[in-house]
Amino acid sequence: MYLDYFGLNEAPFRITPNTEYWYAGGQRGEMLAALLYAIGQGEGIIKVVGEVGSGKTMLCRKLVLQLPDTVDSVYLGNPTLDPDDMLAAILAELDATPASGRQARLAQLNDVLLARHEAGRRVVVFVEEAQGISLDNLEFLRLLTNLETATDKLLQIVLFGQPELDAQLAIPRIRQLKDRITLSLNLSPLNEAEVADYLRARLTVAGYRGPDLFPPELITRMTQRSGGLSRRINVLADKTLMAAYAGQTRTLTPAHLDAAAGDFEDLAEDFGD
Repeated sequence: MYLDYFGLNEAPFRITPNTEYWYAGGQRGEMLAALLYAIGQGEGIIKVVGEVGSGKTMLCRKLVLQLPDTVDSVYLGNPTLDPDDMLAAILAELDATPASGRQARLAQLNDVLLARHEAGRRVVVFVEEAQGISLDNLEFLRLLTNLETATDKLLQIVLFGQPELDAQLAIPRIRQLKDRITLSLNLSPLNEAEVADYLRARLTVAGYRGPDLFPPELITRMTQRSGGLSRRINVLADKTLMAAYAGQTRTLTPAHLDAAAGDFEDLAEDFGD
């Protein structure tokens, strides 16, 4: 491995979302602040859309860590859950043993949420891969936001999804859900300057203290090849360092990136991007 060779304490470009490597550039920091504010208001449904590998899961995890102590989070990462299973998953994350049957679970959830509300707490459900949820189940999620007291909503929902989610929400059949969205954010790809900053930031977290490893020409090519998507940047950067290490040089060149890109394209064909 190239860690010692480049003076690193750990691998800087793993694709597993690790909030120690949170990058606030590319408007990520502003989006995090906007999400925290919207959740603080406790109203409506929130939507975050971004391409595959744009950093939605990282943003979600960082958001959960930044929530006030009075907010309880529930995570739903399986878009194929039917309403009964959704209810069971939410109840389980709220430390309640799910009752049998949808109506019983709905009543149970209402009681649990009321108890949390009376204790000064609020509940937010984070839904990942929301573009994979059927229209009926999206509508069911909307109905859960109807649980309320005379003055407050008992449950808030944050949807994270790929651009296909916007296409689903444009379908008239679920226009009521779209009308409930009070904040809509788009996680854009990183531009060339942001890619350079992103690489530098991750290397610093991993312990690197030397001069910039990735020269401007390499940054330009990496931005083009990755489309500015953080997951692809991580894979390409990791393989570029590996190629340089194999050649026993600390001077990264376009040839190293080309070798990395070839490996990446082979992996994408074998396993899907």
